[in-house]
Amino acid sequence: MVPEPSDSDFGAPPIDDHQRTDDGFGTVLNGLIGGLAGVILSFVPLVSTIAGGAIAGYLEGGETNDGLTVGAIAGLVMVVPYSAFAFVVFFMLLGVGPAGFGVIAIFALLFVAALTVGLSVLGGVLGVALAENR
Repeated sequence: MVPEPSDSDFGAPPIDDHQRTDDGFGTVLNGLIGGLAGVILSFVPLVSTIAGGAIAGYLEGGETNDGLTVGAIAGLVMVVPYSAFAFVVFFMLLGVGPAGFGVIAIFALLFVAALTVGLSVLGGVLGVALAENR
């Protein structure tokens, strides 16, 4: 005799144990955590920004757009100490004068910001993909 299938056997939604908040505060917090992790890992060039974004994306979960957003936030968090380091390198160590410093500093800041945020966004998307496949 074959038992009758119950309602719990069919059509039950999958259990999502990764709780998400819709107020946006969780996204900012995950971005801050990923950004701080990227700064701590900054002794590994380029990998630290991807890792920071991936940590933020993994914590955020959700869809690709969520990874883009939280990765960008993590990247912006990482830009602050990286640009301060670039300021010290260009101004203090290279001895660039005030006129030359302004032009070089703007290009250096834009380059560092684009590279950091771009790689962090890539990490955020990878982190969301990892969270989906766990």
